[in-house]
Amino acid sequence: MNPLKALSSFFLDMVETVVIGLSIFLVVYLFFMQPHQVNGQSMVPNFQSGEYVLTDKVSYRMGDPVPGDVVVFHAPEAAHCPEGTGCDFIKRVIALPGDTIELVDSSYIVNGTALPEPYIPADFETQPGMFIKERTITLGPDEYFVSGDNRPYSSDSRAWGPISKSDIVGKAFFRYWPIDKLGVLEKITY
Repeated sequence: MNPLKALSSFFLDMVETVVIGLSIFLVVYLFFMQPHQVNGQSMVPNFQSGEYVLTDKVSYRMGDPVPGDVVVFHAPEAAHCPEGTGCDFIKRVIALPGDTIELVDSSYIVNGTALPEPYIPADFETQPGMFIKERTITLGPDEYFVSGDNRPYSSDSRAWGPISKSDIVGKAFFRYWPIDKLGVLEKITY
């Protein structure tokens, strides 16, 4: 066999393998799941800055978020992300479209019932923000109220209001970095 022909055959096989691999990666990335890095302290103690999670981009095409879900979404304009960064936030869903929500004595009251939040340390105080301040709010038909777990240090719906379903990238479902925390995220239900 001609060495030049063997080399070109090997090169074409490599290119074909790379193209197929990149195509599969692109389809998975665009339509099924996407990696996200946790930036900042807003989800401490449950998520630390620098951790990586996989986000399921399919579930909410067929269903809706439920309270307790940890979602990744495009930051609202009121969050004042640096121009051109396309920053995404990671927060927990607290209330759904049509729910009433208020903040009383550092607790979320959703539809008249205090929200049990065993994932929040007892010494974390939930203060009102510019949006939810001494009033009861009823969410619209496409509005979700989200909040960071580290209430004293989270920019969330308390400050800039609810998000819409179209802003949600997906549901965080798997932590893959750091390795010692590798695994499926705990499901929280209220």
